[in-house]
Amino acid sequence: MSGRGGWWRGKSTPAKVETYTRWSFHTFPFVEVATFALPAFGYVPAPVNWILFLLVSAHAALGAVTASLTLDWTRGRHPLPVRLLWALGTATVVIAVVSLVVALHGPRGTDNGAAAGTVFVGVLSFGIGTLALAVRETRRMVYGVLGAAVGAGAVAVPAGVPAPGAAVAAGAVVLAAGFFTFTSVFSVWLLNAVYALDEARETRARLAVAEERLRFGRDLHDVMGRNLAVVALKSELAVQLARRGRPEAVEQMIEVQRIARETQREVREVVRGYREADLRTELAGAQGVLTAAGIDCEVSGPVTGLPAEIQSALGWVVREATTNVLRHGDAGRCAVSLRVAEGRVTLTVENDGAPGIGTGSRTDTGTAEPGRGSGLAGLRERLREVDGVLRAGPAGDDLFRLTAEVPLPPDSAPERAPAPEPGGSPRPVPHPVSEVTS
Repeated sequence: MSGRGGWWRGKSTPAKVETYTRWSFHTFPFVEVATFALPAFGYVPAPVNWILFLLVSAHAALGAVTASLTLDWTRGRHPLPVRLLWALGTATVVIAVVSLVVALHGPRGTDNGAAAGTVFVGVLSFGIGTLALAVRETRRMVYGVLGAAVGAGAVAVPAGVPAPGAAVAAGAVVLAAGFFTFTSVFSVWLLNAVYALDEARETRARLAVAEERLRFGRDLHDVMGRNLAVVALKSELAVQLARRGRPEAVEQMIEVQRIARETQREVREVVRGYREADLRTELAGAQGVLTAAGIDCEVSGPVTGLPAEIQSALGWVVREATTNVLRHGDAGRCAVSLRVAEGRVTLTVENDGAPGIGTGSRTDTGTAEPGRGSGLAGLRERLREVDGVLRAGPAGDDLFRLTAEVPLPPDSAPERAPAPEPGGSPRPVPHPVSEVTS
């Protein structure tokens, strides 16, 4: 994917939220400079205005770097930047004190003291808000905000600020620092919650696949365990009879041979039931698995009465499409539609995830070239057996479409049946995801 939109569409939902959070913190330095440093040029004479501007700009840049590395720490990608946090805390205190000195003892003039006092409150607020990113306990965050307010009042009174003015400054620090602290904490909480929800969705999909694997394993265990125990028993009996020269040993070995053949037949039936796909069952299973994974899935127009080979081929298409929606892209909605027209069955699967992931690319003839994986290539082979074709590719912004068309035999007349109940309990898609993924 290319272009400006491709960079954003290629990200998962958690990655988008993280990018938004980071750039929000990257805008804070510009807000700090524009709100507290630039107004000094209009009220404070040179060169004091330049001193305030450079100090606030340095504080904003240091805060941006600290916020970025601390966000990495919250995601477990980087150790806690302790030195930067200490540097930011020290710079916050020093710049706040300098601005207070300028407000009280700097050049006198209209609003000179007010402008420098605003810098005092602003630097403390942004500094405390950034430092809150490194604190996990709410109690300590509250202590940090209250401590900054008390410290502001304690410094202001000895510096010559009247008691009412010091109280106003402390109150302003509580409000501003509390707001920025809440913004920082809420941003981190939201980011962690989105990542946790994404992991939960992936876990649900893996559990659905694991449940089907367990079912298949139980079926094989039931068949093989019982019959192999009988084979072992009868083989041991035949050995004992043969050692004694008894003719019944031959009958026992004939029975062992019969049981072995019966076991082989039963195993074939289990595997055949696992490999062959019933279209109606697969549609219900796809809806159940996608819904469990947090994806809004709509199934329309299921058809019964189709030939078994066509149902099996289209059922495999539903399995593979469901797997791709779960494992590729970042879909929030998926629509599966089935229709019969002009002697052809058309199965369409559309999802609004990132296009072009794990699939082939569309050619000029409308057919998809083989993808890098084996999933779609296997589907084309299955559809080729029933003279069907497969198309897969982007169908617009954030929309990916997979279409399978199969011609109906002349004597086939399928009947329409109601769609699977959304509130039902369909069994999961019966296949290991890792084996059919593109």
